[in-house]
Amino acid sequence: MTLTGGYRLYFCPYSLLPKIMMTLHVLGIPFTFDNKNDILYPVILRDQHHRILIDCGYAGFMPLLETAANQHGLSLADLTGILISHHDIDHVGGLYELKREYPSLTVYASSIEAPSINGQVKSARLQQAEALHDLLPEEQKPGAIAFQEMLKRIQPVNVDVIFSDAQPTRWEDVQIIDTPGHTPGHISVYLPGSRTLIACDALVIEDGSFNIANPQFAIDLKQAVDSARKLQSLAIERVVCYHGGVMEGNIQQKLSDLIDRYA
Repeated sequence: MTLTGGYRLYFCPYSLLPKIMMTLHVLGIPFTFDNKNDILYPVILRDQHHRILIDCGYAGFMPLLETAANQHGLSLADLTGILISHHDIDHVGGLYELKREYPSLTVYASSIEAPSINGQVKSARLQQAEALHDLLPEEQKPGAIAFQEMLKRIQPVNVDVIFSDAQPTRWEDVQIIDTPGHTPGHISVYLPGSRTLIACDALVIEDGSFNIANPQFAIDLKQAVDSARKLQSLAIERVVCYHGGVMEGNIQQKLSDLIDRYA
């Protein structure tokens, strides 16, 4: 098509346009909890229009998140959304403070976890903690009660967008993968362009190997192992675990080793 002034306009089919891949920033956050040193690995996904934080730590984590984001040239003020993989205190505990500070943030979660995050129903983790209480030795019960109270203090936040398995997202190169077991509605995030899995708590890294996160407290251990088996169907070269950090190389074999341990 020739325009006035001699300029020509060329149309390129959408399928031929270059895909915009997300840039992934792994935020290593050292902290002390219950007199123990630990590190969590939330992630920020970034493209031209979006800055998505995946999971946000405990209540009071906002300064730690800001410091970690700054080390990547980012700021929490730049975030456009937060994706919560599941309702556990170390993943959703800081959400209320972030949403209060940045009310325009869009909150994403699965349809199963959303009612707990919204505060409409009791979380699966709290239900489990209450159910197990009477089975514990007397000396463990005070700590168990304290844990229940911490779960009850998590402030609810409305979920704006609900994801389901393999549903297209509003972001290029991002797939949501249902990975239940650790909790009923746990989700992980897959970036096919870079063959990267953000496992959240579907997997953890312990002593250089994959494991199920706290298998004794998985809501459904068999389902958690089935989710690990499901991940084998993906072309994965790198895995980011919320507990343990980054694993690269020979991922399929390492997943097989994990599955075999629970066979």
